[in-house]
Amino acid sequence: MTATKTILIVEDDGGIRLILRDALTAQGYQVITAADGPEGLAKALEARPDLLILDVMLPGLDGFEVCKKVRQEGVTSPIMMLTVRDEELDKVLGLEVGADDYVTKPFSLKEVSARVKALFRRVEDYQAGLDVYRFGKIELDFKKFESRKDGRPLGLTPLELRILKVLVTRKGQVVTRDEFLDLVWGVDNLAVSHRTVDSHVAHIRKKVEDDPSRPEHILSVHSIGYKFED
Repeated sequence: MTATKTILIVEDDGGIRLILRDALTAQGYQVITAADGPEGLAKALEARPDLLILDVMLPGLDGFEVCKKVRQEGVTSPIMMLTVRDEELDKVLGLEVGADDYVTKPFSLKEVSARVKALFRRVEDYQAGLDVYRFGKIELDFKKFESRKDGRPLGLTPLELRILKVLVTRKGQVVTRDEFLDLVWGVDNLAVSHRTVDSHVAHIRKKVEDDPSRPEHILSVHSIGYKFED
């Protein structure tokens, strides 16, 4: 029997928090909640939930800071961010600090439910197949969400590791930006764009490549996408 998934909702609006809690509980998830940033951070580190739903505008610590600190503490669970703002910069920032998905208020419960299921499904897909890959000075442990260069932690986020796994498993082949969107974020996700893919690849290069301005492993294919060479 599959273990019940635990979801942490960090939302300062009591009404939204209650609606989300009741809807997700009715779907069979175990749900815990927090009303501000510091409480959310503490519960995330204590409970290590399977998924975090994190509002951007929180008292105490905003959602971006909570997300960043959670990732720094080694929590690899998917993070969905909620916000009333719908600007591309916010979306890129949220994903760059380690978030996996982004939902703009007002949202429907059906949309949130679909995104939650998609996040869990992508984690399961990611964990299937290749576990560890080594090239040059780099070691990627896709099962443990760990990355090292010369034996030292690289600090790749779970999302960055998912992007790298797509590239590694298709070594030598061109992966288009649209394919990245489908394979990493899901075919129904409209919250990210080609620009988001490029932003993440640039961040990965800074961590992986010896000279990010002249990459040897993550190569650009003009106007199409990227390919990996080890």
